[in-house]
Amino acid sequence: MIGKLAIALIVLGVCTCWGQQLKTADIRVRDPFIHADKGNKTYYMYVQAANRAGSGFAGVEAYASKDLVNWSKPVPVLKLPVDRDVQKVWAPEMHAYNGRYYLFVTLTLNKVLSTDKPVKKDKWPTLLTRGTHVFHADTPLGPFKPFKPTSHTPTDWMALDGTLFVEDGVPHMVFCHEWVQLIDGTMDVVRLKPDLSGTIGEPETLFKASDAPNARRDPERGKITDGCFLYRSQKSGRLFMIWSTFIPGKDYCVALTHSESGKIAGPWTGQKIIYGKNGGHGMIFKTFDGRLLMTLHQPNSSGKERLHLFELIDNGDTLIMGKEVELE
Repeated sequence: MIGKLAIALIVLGVCTCWGQQLKTADIRVRDPFIHADKGNKTYYMYVQAANRAGSGFAGVEAYASKDLVNWSKPVPVLKLPVDRDVQKVWAPEMHAYNGRYYLFVTLTLNKVLSTDKPVKKDKWPTLLTRGTHVFHADTPLGPFKPFKPTSHTPTDWMALDGTLFVEDGVPHMVFCHEWVQLIDGTMDVVRLKPDLSGTIGEPETLFKASDAPNARRDPERGKITDGCFLYRSQKSGRLFMIWSTFIPGKDYCVALTHSESGKIAGPWTGQKIIYGKNGGHGMIFKTFDGRLLMTLHQPNSSGKERLHLFELIDNGDTLIMGKEVELE
């Protein structure tokens, strides 16, 4: 295990480049995930390296900030070997758990999973090998190492956007089963081993993309589950989930649902759209001054995506979108 001094030196190494600070507008980021590290009062934002032109590697980078406005230049936290033949890296999330750090990353490989498409259309996407992998490290800046060569999500599924949620001391991964394989994408959950090195049992479906209000009804049109994140109200204990999808007339958006039982198993009800301005893949965190914020990227246009932060109001019954946070 790396000690506190080593961690401090790593953080110092990141922060020394603050003389060349970046503003939020300088950073292209899809699927933004921010870890607020209480130990050194630093925010880390994890980003797939391919977002940055000229990064030179497949993997994940992290930006550091003290104020969510000024960011250090990125440092690599996960470099994937060339022989992995990774086509795309998506949705990195970094979770602190039981004194260690875990990076959940969706990888798409240059390998066809199946030629049996659910819809016989020429333009239906190819079913590629895609799943969420979990990596581990001693510090929030890595280097992160794999538990195994395969994904934690089922290897015969197209799956993505795994997130960690601990319920009654038991770790779980909630993730999306890809619409490309199902037509109507689903949100699923699977139990994790205590050290997060693998899964226990089979995944269970929580809800479908078609459960979103005004979702597409055409049985041959894809319906997407994307970007899930769970949050338990500190006022009522109610369990919420935000997730993203595409709704006709709203483009990419963020939906909110809650568990009637207060447990991951659900049932998940009260689906509603809380952000519908062509942005999404959000997560929720608390700032060092106690504000509850939601991240998302917007617009959902390749090359133009930027981090946006919104205040969230937790009244116990629901989560209410507040004003956008100024990042300049």
